[in-house]
Amino acid sequence: MTERIDIASVVPEGYRKAVNLDGYVSQHVENPLRDLVNLRASQLNGCTFCVDMHSVDLQSGGVPLRKVFSVITWRESEWFTPRERVALELTEAVTLIHQGGVSDDLYARALAEFGEEALANLLLAIATINVWNRIAIPTRMHPPAL
Repeated sequence: MTERIDIASVVPEGYRKAVNLDGYVSQHVENPLRDLVNLRASQLNGCTFCVDMHSVDLQSGGVPLRKVFSVITWRESEWFTPRERVALELTEAVTLIHQGGVSDDLYARALAEFGEEALANLLLAIATINVWNRIAIPTRMHPPAL
């Protein structure tokens, strides 16, 4: 598929604002948690560009490849910490917000695990990857060739 539009070239100021938010998130949500969240949201949204990018980022960051592959089945895997599990569950609830939102139980568990500030930053991270997915998919951004 051919890329439709290069948003960074057409509206550079708006694109820079998204990049700045992403920069903030990268400074305030630790890795590999941020990349796990990014990968899971991108899987749910069907964003090939972002799935590729965050899978590569996780592997480059030292996350075992088997764990990267298991993000899609994190509920059945033993390789995720309680903190990662809550973050992935929250990612799914926020990304699929139209399917019932974020329950009080999930919010309470996330707050207990992260605390108010870290949870606020995690929510910004989830929102940010959803913004990137919603830019990449309709513009048909594609990953580099194999």
